[in-house]
Amino acid sequence: MKEKNNLLIPFSILSAGLIISTIIFSLVWKSARNDNVLTVTGSAKQLIVSDFGIQRGILQANNPDRKAAYRQIEEQMPLVLKFLEEKGFKRDQVEVFGISGYPIMETAQNGGQTGKVAYYSYSQRFEVKSADVAKIKELSLTLSSLVEKGVYINPEAPEYLYTKIDEIKVQIQAEAAKNAKMRADVIAKANGRELGLLKDARMGIIQITPRNSNLVTDYGVNDVSSIEKEITAVVSASFELK
Repeated sequence: MKEKNNLLIPFSILSAGLIISTIIFSLVWKSARNDNVLTVTGSAKQLIVSDFGIQRGILQANNPDRKAAYRQIEEQMPLVLKFLEEKGFKRDQVEVFGISGYPIMETAQNGGQTGKVAYYSYSQRFEVKSADVAKIKELSLTLSSLVEKGVYINPEAPEYLYTKIDEIKVQIQAEAAKNAKMRADVIAKANGRELGLLKDARMGIIQITPRNSNLVTDYGVNDVSSIEKEITAVVSASFELK
């Protein structure tokens, strides 16, 4: 038994030594590998101007009489269409959706419903589309004036889009990649090294934000609230070092 223990001790020391040697070798190999790889982040930003606008709105009518509520909507929509025509929008630029309605139930003092209909609420949506974003912006500022003509209207915030966004995304990502390579080249030369082959490149999330905005999110920003926007791309690239 004593002889076995005497053999076990040298064997344990030898095993521990092998493990430590393996760890040291791994760390040295990893360090050497990282010394020969340079990872940088490049970015690119470009100003884009929206070339398409959408203005949406909802007509609303509330009345204890179902038919009267429906007629109110029917009477209001022609006024809206005339207003849009006066603003320079053609009929084919305006899409009108169907009329929808539902009853609003009466509420008792205790907060419960009485089972009776208080009134009927009817509404009709419409949207105006145009490549003239300036006209869409002007419309968004004046649409509420229809209230003076007895039209109960709820305008939504206008949307401004850029129709060639897919082309710009490809270009901006390429510019970000070039920027990453330029930065890597400067860093390599500053350390007496030369830039080698590209080993890996990862595209970050594209951000489309209002001009001069610092808004950034992990899932990306796609701004539709402003006419002038900035599109930003980020690329992480790893290069071999010579």
